[in-house]
Amino acid sequence: MCVSAIALCMTDEAPSPDGPNEFPSEEELPDNPVTVDDIDPFSVDDDDSDDIDDFAAAEWKTNTTANERIRTVSNRTTSPKSAGDIAETALVSETKARETLNKLAEDGIVRTHQTDSGQLYDRDPDWHLLKQIRQLASSKTLVNQIQRVKQELAAYTDKYDATEPEELLISDKELTQTELDDISHWRTAERSLSYLRAAYRLKEAKEQAVTVTDPGDRQAGNQATTHGRNHSPLQ
Repeated sequence: MCVSAIALCMTDEAPSPDGPNEFPSEEELPDNPVTVDDIDPFSVDDDDSDDIDDFAAAEWKTNTTANERIRTVSNRTTSPKSAGDIAETALVSETKARETLNKLAEDGIVRTHQTDSGQLYDRDPDWHLLKQIRQLASSKTLVNQIQRVKQELAAYTDKYDATEPEELLISDKELTQTELDDISHWRTAERSLSYLRAAYRLKEAKEQAVTVTDPGDRQAGNQATTHGRNHSPLQ
């Protein structure tokens, strides 16, 4: 009894290592040429990505409140958008979105823009900047970040023998793409250093604040606060 393979059951000859001895006839071949997609063993459902998005949206909606989602979306809105657009992204009603956005506008977190098509909203850049500075001020690596950026700026200064990137832009030299990229990174580093320095000043101010423990300290603290207000902010 043959049990090893169907082919051995049908013939006493061992299969050729070079392949089958017989091939399909011309009539047995398909009319259209076979492509890679035809022989791909895996099937791909175009709706899978939609299902994943729907699942993520449902999970986000389950784990957050409507106000939290509106704040998250508004915090990422850098160009004015309508309450309806923000509501769609935040998975809330337009009425709820408008109500919360107006409250955020009163708190200075969101800006409003009145247009012919209605009121638009985006995040307040000043509030967002102050938020970033507060976050930097609480970083344990703040000093290291400042030193790293200062080293980066020093490297650009030495490389181009210039104190600021604008010197390269106004020079008569034709700049390469690499040099233009360096100018862009140089400007970013300068901006980052200004944020980091502001964060450091904020951190210093917090550390120097007097902790009130008794009436005597309270009076001293009030005097120190009043005295500090008479001085201009650190430059």
